[in-house]
Amino acid sequence: MFNAGDTAFVLICTALVFVMTPGLAFFYGGLGRRKNMVNNMMNSAFIMGLGIVLYVLVGYSLSFGEGGNNFIGSLKNIGLAGITKDTLVLNKSIPAFVFVAFQMTFALITPAIITGSVAGRMKFKALFLFIALWSICVYYPLAHMVWGDGLIGGKIGALDFAGGDVVHISSGTTGLILAILLGKRVNYLRTSYRIHSVPFVFLGMGLLWFGWFGFNAGSSLAANGLAAHAFITTAVSAAAGMLVWMLLDVIKQGKPTLIGVCTGVVAGLVGITPAAGHVQVWAALIIGITVSPVCYYGIALIKKIFKIDDALDAFGCHGIGGIWGGILTGIFVNPVINGGNPGLIYGQTAQFIAQIKGILITFVVVVVGTLLCAGIVRIFTPLRVSKKEELVGLDISEHGENAYPSFTGLD
Repeated sequence: MFNAGDTAFVLICTALVFVMTPGLAFFYGGLGRRKNMVNNMMNSAFIMGLGIVLYVLVGYSLSFGEGGNNFIGSLKNIGLAGITKDTLVLNKSIPAFVFVAFQMTFALITPAIITGSVAGRMKFKALFLFIALWSICVYYPLAHMVWGDGLIGGKIGALDFAGGDVVHISSGTTGLILAILLGKRVNYLRTSYRIHSVPFVFLGMGLLWFGWFGFNAGSSLAANGLAAHAFITTAVSAAAGMLVWMLLDVIKQGKPTLIGVCTGVVAGLVGITPAAGHVQVWAALIIGITVSPVCYYGIALIKKIFKIDDALDAFGCHGIGGIWGGILTGIFVNPVINGGNPGLIYGQTAQFIAQIKGILITFVVVVVGTLLCAGIVRIFTPLRVSKKEELVGLDISEHGENAYPSFTGLD
């Protein structure tokens, strides 16, 4: 029997999560260079079309199709076959179409996160083909393994309330691998890569934070106390992440920065995502406080020590933050809230070990899948634009558009 309140709530949350992808477009567009503004936004925009079509055709069935195995769903629900307006999902009180729509928005934002690592140098055609293949080979199987009673969530028992493994570790790690395969941008570390629109970054962060409440609270799939709990833990972790990043900016640079505020919020949101419906509010505060320095110094390690050009810090925030959040979930999980085993802080190790196993399996699946997809794409097109195209800017070379046609200053 459908519950009108639950159905309305999850539909609203679905709309909130959908807004996150254009929010990410503004976030990445503002962080990048002026000459790549259109391309950085386009890299999120096209996924809103491709992702919906792919998810309806095969994505839902491969993620949650009836009769799947430990690694992937079936093709029983291909093209949403067998699902009608009267079909219930799992043991929930919402129509199956609502669940499909909610999960579909996750399948949009996840590959969009990847594009931050390759900003300014990946061919659009190559990215389009890669995202299509990656969604099929990596995202849908991971969603099944974690949320479809597969290997990670069903057999191992790892907890991932709203996407630490499925969304953030997968996208961040993929971005890191692509950044290594593509190589550094021209004159990397020898020239200044100025953030061209701080207001756009703040706008993007605001849309992401707004949508994230639907992302985490909506993962309860009901308008209930668990949704309210996830909402509060999300707010607390994001706020703590913001304040700590501000403090780090003051310590390191002598001044707080708006970019630091925005990055700290995102780090706090990423960190709490796997734990939002499993830990107490005080634990969410600890997650937010600790995830910012972990990401802050992780970004410095990647860029300055390893000299990997993770352009807009997709791995630095989402990969590292997702791993940290998954680990702390195993430490602080309280089964009274939403099941699972007691965390490490309560003297038991089973859930902590399950979390580590889940993270490692996710990492292996992502590395193998990403290399496979990149290898296939390379058969049809180079991954990277030419040096000349990169210097001109991908707005003109890839799209023939210019975000600021009247601008005549130096870039």
